[in-house]
Amino acid sequence: MDVLVVITTVSIACGDHHLHGAIDTATPEPADACAGLACFQVDCAPKGLPPTSLSGTVYAPNGTLPLYGVAVYVPASDPGALPIGVSCDQCSAGLPGGSIVATTTDEAGRFSLANVPATTSVPLVIQVGKWRRRLVIPDVAACQDAPLSTVDTTLPTGRNDASPLTAIDNTGAPEVDLPYIAVTTGAFDALECLVLKLGIDPTEITNDFGGGHVQLFANPGAGHGEGAIEFAATWPGGPGAAFGDARTLWGATANLSKYDITMLSCEGGQYAPSKPQSAMDALHSYAAAGGRVFMSHWQNIWIGGEGGNPSHGEPDWETVGTWNFDAPEDQDASIASIDELSHPKGPSFATWLVNVGASTTRDQIPISDARYTLAANDPSRSERWAYIDPTLPATNGHTSVQDLQFTTPLDQPADQRCGKVVFSDMHVASGSTSSSTVPYPGGCSTAAMTPQEKALAFIFFDIASCVGTIQ
Repeated sequence: MDVLVVITTVSIACGDHHLHGAIDTATPEPADACAGLACFQVDCAPKGLPPTSLSGTVYAPNGTLPLYGVAVYVPASDPGALPIGVSCDQCSAGLPGGSIVATTTDEAGRFSLANVPATTSVPLVIQVGKWRRRLVIPDVAACQDAPLSTVDTTLPTGRNDASPLTAIDNTGAPEVDLPYIAVTTGAFDALECLVLKLGIDPTEITNDFGGGHVQLFANPGAGHGEGAIEFAATWPGGPGAAFGDARTLWGATANLSKYDITMLSCEGGQYAPSKPQSAMDALHSYAAAGGRVFMSHWQNIWIGGEGGNPSHGEPDWETVGTWNFDAPEDQDASIASIDELSHPKGPSFATWLVNVGASTTRDQIPISDARYTLAANDPSRSERWAYIDPTLPATNGHTSVQDLQFTTPLDQPADQRCGKVVFSDMHVASGSTSSSTVPYPGGCSTAAMTPQEKALAFIFFDIASCVGTIQ
């Protein structure tokens, strides 16, 4: 369980401006013109000097993959503890604790936060969804930039990840947060391997009794589609421990609601008996309450319904796309095109993929294990992030939506929705395998992230973020 932590922002009386360096101060503002840290913001422009700023690059927990759209801000008051379990996180609610100054990272993961208070012990929050690191900057000098080190601007690998500037609570624990993530295994897409490449500490990867922030489940009803079922004997997060039962996880909304994000690996078939209508209703309710869901290929049953059985599914989710469950699987390697036009983050997604080396040609990434069950999407109800373009020679005339996203509940206005659902028609964790005969992480590739894994990483942190646009 997360430890509830409290950090106190020291409020210093207005008018007593503590400026660093030989900077002339203007006449102090009236006492009611500012409060706390805001009293130490300095207007540097009249002096011909640059603004007081903090800068850096935010990375995924692995410390190498820069991240887009991460909020970086000086809180106006104590941001408080994050809620445990699923919650409705809408961007319109604003940043926890409010902000004196705020920005978000660009397509290279960079930020420059201007007009930072020029004083000592300045709090700084780096956050996307429930990934959060809280820092204390010891001394901010006026009218100059202070670059922050990578170790301080990397999202936490685990609950004990204390960088040099990470704030410490009154119990001595670092002020860091991670979402709780459930991952079900499958023999055809090892999503559990991707969390390793993203840098999650092995002690945080456990079964549902191990207390880690990433908890693994297997579906024993999947027959030949069953993925890994247990940890290796030397695994730090639970030596030799068996994974939880995926049927129990998705069998009740209350079980799913312990997790902020649920990831469902492809099992090679829909295996409908292990996903009864009651389970489909539970996942539907979980997403409506604010849950984030990522599913690959044959987990299409959750949004496309059981093939040939329209009564086994969620009618509103089925409207987001047109399905072809009998589509041929005759071309694994292909080119996925990035859709820059159908959703607001399309251009940034395309630019980011170029910046991280996933695209050598803008709007295109090479992929393996492409599949074609999602023929098209309804753009009024969903967003197409990546697709197979039949006009490209490399696709041999195939077409499908490779990455689809929509927010929930679908029957509510867009600005009142709480959850996010992502479907991938390609097997994302290419190069890794998952088998009931190989304990985890025996099938996980240690090679560099593939282009499609990088694309999922962008989407993974995006679905973790608030619903809507950061104000």
